[in-house]
Amino acid sequence: MRIFQQILALSLLAQATLGLAQEPAPHYDVVIYGGTSSGVMAAIQTSRMGKSTVLIEPSQHLGGLTTGGLGWTDTGNKAVIGGLAREFYRRIKTHYDQPAAWVHERREDYDRYDPEADAMWTFEPSVAERILEGMIAERGIPVVRGERLDRSGHGVVKEGNRLTAIVMESGRRFTGRMFIDATYEGDLLAAAGVTYVVGRESNQEYNETLNGVQKKLNTHNHRFVVPVDPYVVPGDASSGLLPGVHGGDPGEDGTGDHRVQAYCYRLCMSNVAENRVPFPKPPGYDALRYELLLRNFEAGDLRIPMKPDMMPNGKTDTNNNCAFSTDNIGMNYDYPEASYEQRERILREHEEYQKGLMWTLANHPRVPEKVRRHMAQWGLAADEFQDNGNWPHQIYVREARRMVGTYVMTEHDCRRVRQVSDSIGLGSYNMDSHNTQRYVTPEGTVQNEGDVQVSPGSPYLIAYRSIVPRASEAMNLLVPVCLSSSHIAYGSIRMEPVFMILGQSAATAAVLALERELPVQRLPYAVLRERLLADEQVLDLPAVYPPKVSIAPASLPGIVLDDEDAEWQGVWVGSTSASPFLGTGYRHDNHEEPGRKSAQFTANLPTGQYQVRLAYTSHANRATNVPVTVQHADGNALQHVDQRRPPDGDGLWHDLGSYNFQQDQPARVIVVNRDADGFVVVDGVQFLPIEDR
Repeated sequence: MRIFQQILALSLLAQATLGLAQEPAPHYDVVIYGGTSSGVMAAIQTSRMGKSTVLIEPSQHLGGLTTGGLGWTDTGNKAVIGGLAREFYRRIKTHYDQPAAWVHERREDYDRYDPEADAMWTFEPSVAERILEGMIAERGIPVVRGERLDRSGHGVVKEGNRLTAIVMESGRRFTGRMFIDATYEGDLLAAAGVTYVVGRESNQEYNETLNGVQKKLNTHNHRFVVPVDPYVVPGDASSGLLPGVHGGDPGEDGTGDHRVQAYCYRLCMSNVAENRVPFPKPPGYDALRYELLLRNFEAGDLRIPMKPDMMPNGKTDTNNNCAFSTDNIGMNYDYPEASYEQRERILREHEEYQKGLMWTLANHPRVPEKVRRHMAQWGLAADEFQDNGNWPHQIYVREARRMVGTYVMTEHDCRRVRQVSDSIGLGSYNMDSHNTQRYVTPEGTVQNEGDVQVSPGSPYLIAYRSIVPRASEAMNLLVPVCLSSSHIAYGSIRMEPVFMILGQSAATAAVLALERELPVQRLPYAVLRERLLADEQVLDLPAVYPPKVSIAPASLPGIVLDDEDAEWQGVWVGSTSASPFLGTGYRHDNHEEPGRKSAQFTANLPTGQYQVRLAYTSHANRATNVPVTVQHADGNALQHVDQRRPPDGDGLWHDLGSYNFQQDQPARVIVVNRDADGFVVVDGVQFLPIEDR
């Protein structure tokens, strides 16, 4: 009897399994993997265009960073945020227009609330989540939560270069005509065999200036400003390095590497006594992990190492700040390619690190009393992330995989040196990379590297081709988050409003392409543009931002040295705010540290007489008395250049005079900022041979 029962049970199990196997997989016009803010907007746009869609999110929450603590929206130029993105921020404003929204604070006391504005850009995480969930519910869009893509090699089903289905770890299969990868990690694009990159390119790769290792650009707040010993036993290298410091070569400036900019959790803290809980001390807390922080305080750096931007109701969006803060530098290199299990370990390590940091700042006796007093007003917001111990459910994946598609966005696009003809939205935020490594300097102290914060100067266009893979790899996939971009350009593009914009544009393209039965690469841009404009996307630069004029040094006569060819003393800042300029831009001294900054151009010229010219861009904030010295065969010639006046030659070159040079005696042009009464600008130098008469 027992044997019969076992056989019957096995038979019933087999029938059930067979039934599941034969049950057809749900089919959708557009399958979206990743419930980030970009994925949510893609789903809403698809539905509004009358097509079926499903939104698959590996976690239990929609919205990614927008609902995960990043309430201080990195907007850049707000005027270029349109479409569904602006609708979301308008709904935020509508919520806070209601008196009932202000539970722990008076509306009139919150300085980011403008009753006359059409939108609001700061918000509590729970408010953002309710609004996004409501926008999804209004359309009746199916959302599948807690399902992760099978990344074992069987998660994507393709027929040639067309995706037909994606398969979850659970075995659930979703078939579709179009697919969108809206994850921060780019898991779907990688599983689909699309080319991608992780890490920083060299400057040489795309002729950029801000990519790769950036030790010389280390002028920001997020660095050690006092000498701090990196060894377990101070002064004893044999004792080993403190946690978070690596002993390898940080690399030469401008060279590429595998490193990924640091991640952190954007904490929602509260300074309202009845709505805060103390920072928890994590199990296994190790004070050595924070020894650099403590030594930094003891060396005299008393800055509060966090940036708590205020949200409504006494809450914050807390970001990284100063030398040792919430960014867990160097501990995320493996994350983009890691298995789910490995990622979980990395996430736990980041959470434990950041919890330990906050507990240390609030409680450790070696933390200065001033800092501990400041921290005493803060705790985690008790009414946020209540299903996760008041801790954000989404880490800030600032960068993971980046697709290499049909067009790569680079620094040149951000600076508007080149402008694309297939705009699907605009970016405008700083080219912003957080630190990527913490290393030992030649002087034997610790330093951070990788933080770059350079304004593009204005909004810029983002190409449709940058969200489209190569046709040979995937003809019905769009990638609005891990799009085709260099590391430094991604640092500007990677803002939540931009991800929303690109998610909407990706969905629009997917629907239009499937309606015309075209690969996404062959969708006529005019068709896409017409629909995007109809849906209030912003696609064009405001008229006040004319195109930048860049002149290739190789196209000019004589011997031309660009700013990249100079030897620099002190910290100079790259810019493209004014044009024309040579190459990818110029540098200025930021009107700081007079007499301590210089640029020296050196050339070995054939013997003869040359006209020497200096390139700069003029502006009312420039110095009128920039000291420029020409070292020539007959001595030194010093003159003072008024950089408020436009250069005489083609609006680019200022004539420094004609001089004799000897082949065995290097020619030099030296620009310094001594006694300068404004910004000192250096773009390049030209030596024009004067023919014998």
